Amino acid sequence: MRMVDVIMNKRNGKQLTEEEIRFFIEGYTEETIPDYQVSALLMAIYYKGMTEKETAVLTQAMVDSGDTIDLSPIVGSKVDKHSTGGVGDKTTFIVGPLVASVGVPVAKMSGRGLGHTGGTLDKLESIEGFKIEMTEQEFIDNVNKYKLAVAGQTGNLAPADKKLYALRDVTATVDSIPLIAGSIMSKKLASGADSIVLDVKTGSGAFMKSIENSEALAKEMVTIGKNLGRNTVAIISDMNQPLGFEIGNANEVKEAVEVLQGKKVNDLRELALALASHMTVLAKTFASYDEAYKVLEENLENRKAFEAFRSFVGAQGGDVSMIDDLTKLPSSKHQVEVKAETDGYVTAIDAESIGIAAMYLGAGRATKDDKINHGVGITLKKKIGDEIKAGEALAVLLSDTTSPTDSIEKVLNAYEISSNSLGEKTLIYKVIQ
Repeated sequence: MRMVDVIMNKRNGKQLTEEEIRFFIEGYTEETIPDYQVSALLMAIYYKGMTEKETAVLTQAMVDSGDTIDLSPIVGSKVDKHSTGGVGDKTTFIVGPLVASVGVPVAKMSGRGLGHTGGTLDKLESIEGFKIEMTEQEFIDNVNKYKLAVAGQTGNLAPADKKLYALRDVTATVDSIPLIAGSIMSKKLASGADSIVLDVKTGSGAFMKSIENSEALAKEMVTIGKNLGRNTVAIISDMNQPLGFEIGNANEVKEAVEVLQGKKVNDLRELALALASHMTVLAKTFASYDEAYKVLEENLENRKAFEAFRSFVGAQGGDVSMIDDLTKLPSSKHQVEVKAETDGYVTAIDAESIGIAAMYLGAGRATKDDKINHGVGITLKKKIGDEIKAGEALAVLLSDTTSPTDSIEKVLNAYEISSNSLGEKTLIYKVIQ
């Protein structure tokens, strides 16, 4: 078989065979097929697309290119959650303990962030002593005992995806829905969960800016999951403004703990309950979404989920006193208010700009070698639908400098204020299952 023939077949709109797809994935992973030929194929896929069957085969081939994690020693039905990324998205810290509080095991492999703020692992490392590197046996033992563990990705999961992603990034083929879906799902499938709930973000702070594209991606990923033997559900949720009020690392952990303690951060709470409800239904712990939601909501009120989070932090070496006394978490040297210049109502917040402002403060990484400052970030004081007076704070910058000019400008420009209120935004647009 020749790679040029595979390229030609896709260029001409033909469906690639399983043999052809595996030939190119294996050859590229083993470096017997060069970048320039794979670049040509990626561009052909970008223009001609892939069928359901092709996308499933591509995903499985990427899974098979490296290690897979065997979670069979964990008792019960293992459920995982994946978010396509957003600003202020700290749902894992609420969803994991909620699901664990009803006895469903959550064995989560997470990554570090490159962009607005740290990733899940970076945020957890705001807690002194928290250990993300675990042996496979420690990971399994923790899930069996505490029903929740979060660790850094171990082994060589889906190396073909890593190579393809780097190439897509420099060949303008990132935003191909079959390639995005295959990339996300290959890592989830290699991580070994029985069922997967996907939180597909849509809007200004999301990778997919339109609901139509978000829905197309969600449907593609759900189809891949089902074709490859995993129960899969996707929620399409709003990212036209940050989730919750905190953007950063330690301050996001703080906000998540406050929700676990009963604080009503409406959008964050509602989304976390929705994701957890679908996860527990897939695990067959509850017969219906409504039944699951009711019990999980009770477990927020009675603090069972909070206790599950404390146990999880302690089990991974974290200083639990920082959870009991949130003032012990890392904090910034200064708090700088960003004030509104006019009266009116907040009608839009560019979530991506808020995220970039947080990165300027040191909450995220511009390059993979940058160090995260866990104590800095942004606290929003106003969200869409809120009334604001000139001179009132739109947001507070948690900064280690007294005049973070770039971040101030970015936040001011992110807010749109007009004379008429639009009311609250829709949070969950659709569920794909």
